[in-house]
Amino acid sequence: MAGNVGFVHPYIPNSVPEVKAEMLKEIGISEVEELYEDIPENLRYKGKMNLPDPLVSEYDLRKYVSGILSKNISCDEFASFLGGGCYRHYVPAICDEINQRSEFLTAYAGEPYEDHGRFQSLFEYASMMGELLEMDVVNVPTYDWGQAASTSIRMAGRITGRPKVLISNSINPDRQIIIRNYCRSLLDIEMIDINISSGKIELAELSSKMNNNIAAVYVENPSYCGTIDDQGEEISEIAHSNGALSIFGVDPISLGVLVPPSRYGADIVCGDIQSLGIHMQYGGSLAGYIATHDEEKFVMEYPSRLFGITDTAVDGEWGFGDVTYERTSFAVREQGKEFIGTATALYGITAGVYLALSGPDGIRKTGQTILQKTQYAMKKLSEVEGVKLAMPDSVNFREFLVDFSKSGKTVKEVNNELLKRNIFGGHDITGKIPVTGNIALYCITEITSKSEIDTLTDALAEIL
Repeated sequence: MAGNVGFVHPYIPNSVPEVKAEMLKEIGISEVEELYEDIPENLRYKGKMNLPDPLVSEYDLRKYVSGILSKNISCDEFASFLGGGCYRHYVPAICDEINQRSEFLTAYAGEPYEDHGRFQSLFEYASMMGELLEMDVVNVPTYDWGQAASTSIRMAGRITGRPKVLISNSINPDRQIIIRNYCRSLLDIEMIDINISSGKIELAELSSKMNNNIAAVYVENPSYCGTIDDQGEEISEIAHSNGALSIFGVDPISLGVLVPPSRYGADIVCGDIQSLGIHMQYGGSLAGYIATHDEEKFVMEYPSRLFGITDTAVDGEWGFGDVTYERTSFAVREQGKEFIGTATALYGITAGVYLALSGPDGIRKTGQTILQKTQYAMKKLSEVEGVKLAMPDSVNFREFLVDFSKSGKTVKEVNNELLKRNIFGGHDITGKIPVTGNIALYCITEITSKSEIDTLTDALAEIL
């Protein structure tokens, strides 16, 4: 501190010495270090951080950052078959136009300084999601699917008072880690095997593991591997017959061709809305949703915000605001079901714009297009010598597993060759799922063109 008394950092507000001294005086201390006196000395970093000198000129700073960013190659420049949790779907221009409006972009999750329709927009989003999912209650988005699934599972634990959850081992491996971390002090997690040929849950094993300690069964449909499980009713029945809840994870973009989990007995449905008009941004732009029926036992266990509609003192005018606010950590922090932060409400508004623009017919056509293109890609790639489908009996939506074991090449080697041809190959998940071999997860969306699939097929034929 003493050696930097006169230093004014251009990126740090209030670093002017006189301003800093006045602020320290106001709170009754003489130097900034006093603010950290509760941290033991041996834990404090004493060295100098390896940071470049600040660029004072805004032009120079912009040029420097642009130079770093120019090293990246986006999925717009290369053909991309990557998925696994963040997807290259079409984003209508109106989605960006609306979510960049200042009344939505600022104060987007805490209380707004003035509500210029934000509460109503989130209510409309929840209403359209509820219609798509055929559920009554949908929350303001959480951070991502991982948190939404974890919270759904913890809700089930609170509702049933039971200490254990059964989870399909075909879920996203990263999501499994999040769930285990989120639930580690409250719930035990046990995995349920899938049939490695079809990707479906092994019902006999599920039944054998059910007992009075099971709070819920959690399954994703379509799965992380893109497989569709048509045993939803049986899974829910097994759970319910043992007093457990049925929780299904689903990407809403699939509901243009698949029935919603509410039709096959789901008590809680969760997932991510990134596919609904939200760009990929370096793996980000995720936002999780949770949906249930309008029953008190479910509603009172939501930790996140719920928006409702009511009449007002002015005849003909409606009001929008929080429902059962007292159950949230915003109301009584020390008694909240879980802590909920600023979350991703802005993406809820964005998804609402996408759903309103697409309508039921648009969602259906998008789903059909993805399904048809997925089947075409699976057929084309399976014809390449050295390539086989890792789950030959599965029915897939958007994603599927490719095994390169017979080619004698690893997925990494194949992907490096594809990069030379301006193609991002499938996500290397060798050893991360219960399927043996050199396994890649390939993704096809509505904007993946036939020519891109054909180019990929030809490239693999050359490489292998």
